[in-house]
Amino acid sequence: MSNTLEIKDLCVDYLLEDGEFAAVKNVNFHIKKGEIFGLAGESGCGKSTIAFAISRLLQPPAYISDGEILLNGEDTLTMTDKQVADIRWSKVSMVFQSAMNSLNPVITVEEQFRDMFKKHRGYNREQSAEKARELLKLVGIAPERLSDYPHQFSGGMRQRIVIAIGLALKPDLLIMDEPTTALDVVVQREILMQVHALRKQFGFSVLFITHDLSLMTQLCDRIGVMLKGELVEVGASRDILTNPQHAYTKKLWQSIPAAFEQKMKQKTEEATA
Repeated sequence: MSNTLEIKDLCVDYLLEDGEFAAVKNVNFHIKKGEIFGLAGESGCGKSTIAFAISRLLQPPAYISDGEILLNGEDTLTMTDKQVADIRWSKVSMVFQSAMNSLNPVITVEEQFRDMFKKHRGYNREQSAEKARELLKLVGIAPERLSDYPHQFSGGMRQRIVIAIGLALKPDLLIMDEPTTALDVVVQREILMQVHALRKQFGFSVLFITHDLSLMTQLCDRIGVMLKGELVEVGASRDILTNPQHAYTKKLWQSIPAAFEQKMKQKTEEATA
């Protein structure tokens, strides 16, 4: 199976007044076509920095000091700004943590779809609206609500809209950076199961980023664990759950209530029996 994404010896530094700070240190991993790969770790360990590096969205004082980011075999770090703009949304798209911050509060959902479709596909208003209605239906939102504003939706519905926008141009890779942190556990599960179903339907790959290792094991095929800018362990979700190798991964599991951890292991064993 070929890879959608390959990260090779990626280093990201921050230029500070008193010198440089290494936020990401020689990170290596790949994501297969159609695979959901999880990146776990505590806040500040470099997870989001990697996501922004992949999308070429890093802003000063951050900069990529070394490495390669291969999207379908092509190094995005050698692309021009125009080439990068062309692949955003069409080849790689991103779902951020706060949907309310991702959506423009003063324009309707229809207009937010229209801006993207006009730029990347040249659709007129009618074509854009028709496609947007299809996408809303796909994520479980009534198409009639296309003319509503973001504040008229619940947090879970706003996140579904952002996912719909992220999938609108059928990208090869969908990056989800803490997409359910602000949502309750029931809505979290509904959204993640929907992403899982959409992945099966359309075959895109997912980079799923969160600090919640237990949540990740329910969704991801493989998991990488980050610690202080380094990738310290990578393995199948079942192995990370039942037989973690690195001391930090073990500590992450120790922070989870024992009853929940046992329930997760039981589910994993039943699924693989």
